Amino acid sequence: MTTHGGFEPVFCTIVPPHVLDRLAQHEDPALAGPARETLERDAYERTHRRLTTVIGAPTLTAPVVSDKPQRTIYDAKHKQDLPGKKVRAEGSEPGKDATVNRAFAGLGATFELYLNAFNRHSIDGEGLPLNASVHYDVKYDNAFWNGEQMVFGDGDGELFLDFTIPVDVIGHELTHGVTQYTANLTYFGQSGALNESISDVFGSLIKQYTLGQTATEADWLIGAGLLAPRVSGVALRSMKAPGTAYDDDALGKDPQPATMDDFVKTGSDNGGVHINSGIPNHAFYLVADAIGGHAWEKAGQIWYDVLTGGELKKDALFTDFATLTVAAAKTRFGDGGEELQAVEKAWEQVGVPTTS
Repeated sequence: MTTHGGFEPVFCTIVPPHVLDRLAQHEDPALAGPARETLERDAYERTHRRLTTVIGAPTLTAPVVSDKPQRTIYDAKHKQDLPGKKVRAEGSEPGKDATVNRAFAGLGATFELYLNAFNRHSIDGEGLPLNASVHYDVKYDNAFWNGEQMVFGDGDGELFLDFTIPVDVIGHELTHGVTQYTANLTYFGQSGALNESISDVFGSLIKQYTLGQTATEADWLIGAGLLAPRVSGVALRSMKAPGTAYDDDALGKDPQPATMDDFVKTGSDNGGVHINSGIPNHAFYLVADAIGGHAWEKAGQIWYDVLTGGELKKDALFTDFATLTVAAAKTRFGDGGEELQAVEKAWEQVGVPTTS
């Protein structure tokens, strides 16, 4: 396990703060109220995450490295105390609560992709049990990985639906755990955007793996099915076409750039980590599309090699990551092949230089 000197106190949510900030100012209290409460709750959990990093997380029973996941789902019962009441564990049958069943299945789908595609045993690579709490708080508009477990809100029903619906949201958040245990990318600026992008990449791959889709068949959307019917949009983000996921009176317009020409300089959202992640997201889509087939087999393998290879610095810039993907493509697939050409061309298309 590579941690580069200790875990960063990262608290990661699937709905970006800039979206909630806008909603919190809406004139309709049905939209503004849940957004404000979600922002307040996120601020508390962010502080809790930082304190946990300083004083240390609770000691857990040593995990058992196995080719089977160890999943436990808890019901927070619309309260804020975690984890809540245990409602399903490994080996038990599905119950009547669809949210519990989706969370359980999503944890399993994430485990399976990492095991079968990359021979990684759970989030930490050493069989870490996968725990999740559902029905968190009231009308909570987010889902997050807090460094120890997954937490899912039910959404407000006006703009956001149940956060267990999209399996890529589950995979996205759990991948923050993988990054935590490997490259441990600093959650600010370009390294923070890489942190977010890596979660989008593997979240999308988990969805594609679950559905048996090729790169051509995939929709490359993050959070499809999460937005309520009244919203003018299809998802939270689009890797294929960053900036097109939504254009809504309440949510605003998707601000993600696809290339460095439109890189957003901002002091909010930890330097735009959810915004500028569109650039490396688009690069990955271009690589996967050019190679074709199942994206986890080659494009995903290259990205995974970089994430876990030990050479990616905590404060890496886009160009650092891009250069390492070129090297990884050469190492795994050789010089002159379609994989290397696809990687080099993709980064060129999004305006990120590589040196090799």
